[in-house]
Amino acid sequence: MATYKELKAQLAELESLAAVARQQEFETVLADIRTKVAEFGYTQQDIFGSRRGRPGVAPGAAPPKYRDPVSGATWSGKGRAPNWIKDAKNRDRFLIRE
Repeated sequence: MATYKELKAQLAELESLAAVARQQEFETVLADIRTKVAEFGYTQQDIFGSRRGRPGVAPGAAPPKYRDPVSGATWSGKGRAPNWIKDAKNRDRFLIRE
């Protein structure tokens, strides 16, 4: 039976061989993909879809509607009102106007 030290050495050797094999296959696959993209005229949108890399607000998060003129803190108007606006009778002065 192999010792722990021998098994660790074998594991390190196998990890090294796996890394080399992965790199070789990576280059082959990448070259194949590039060839097919050029041949068929695929675009980034064709491959990854239209939502990839789209900047904007996170799903479910509402854009800010109100801004505190003192601290600059914002609130979307949804959920519990923050302290700086909760007692205001008329919130129009806090509206963000663009």
